[in-house]
Amino acid sequence: MKLGGKVAIVTGASRGIGKAIVIAFAREGADVVVAARTEQEGGRLPGTIHKTADEIHALGRRALAIRTDVTKEKSVEELATRTLQEFGAIDILVNNAGINFPGKVFDIPIKRWDLVIAVNLRGTFLCTKAVLPTMVKRRSGCIINISSVVGTRMISLDVAYGVTKAAIERFTRGLAEELKEYNIAVNALCPSRTDTEGFGQWMPGVDRSGWQRPEMWGRYAVFLASQDASSLTGKVLSAEELAELGADSVS
Repeated sequence: MKLGGKVAIVTGASRGIGKAIVIAFAREGADVVVAARTEQEGGRLPGTIHKTADEIHALGRRALAIRTDVTKEKSVEELATRTLQEFGAIDILVNNAGINFPGKVFDIPIKRWDLVIAVNLRGTFLCTKAVLPTMVKRRSGCIINISSVVGTRMISLDVAYGVTKAAIERFTRGLAEELKEYNIAVNALCPSRTDTEGFGQWMPGVDRSGWQRPEMWGRYAVFLASQDASSLTGKVLSAEELAELGADSVS
């Protein structure tokens, strides 16, 4: 198994791409921490951290569901602390938690703009900062950030979201340079339109049959998680670029 003996934290893992990633990690032998805010059904979107953890247990792997608000420093620090207490290590971090409030800039309430920045960008920073001490001490680790084509492609009503994704790409490249000496790989996945629950709610009448699938990004995350800084770091990778690197060979 490509990730046998590894411990991974994935944020935003109660549904969508995050859930696909933790399940793919578990199938490749990793023990996983399912981090998100949703503990009970009944919200606008399906899925909870506990249901995801149950699916991982059914695969024969260990899973720990931790309610986490990635915008809050104390919550993120508790995530790292509990992971180390339970598993004794943090080998992989996937910064997947994200939100979007589509709309024109002059229509977006300031509190919503601030929330998009807080979840998508501050959350990525806080989670990264929380796991770095143990990764640096062990001189190994893998950090995977989730970007989007919206970071560089102009799509209407997505300025706030696009700003955070462009910043995450810059964060990925800069952090990779800082952490090379510690053998910590830092890369980003760059999905295009992916058929997730969130997109289904936002665009209920749109034909999504030809869109990318979350499971594909799960396979690609496994590929990145199996690399170290000497082989691949500081990259922001689309599906096409990952296919060229041989990531489709992941089962």
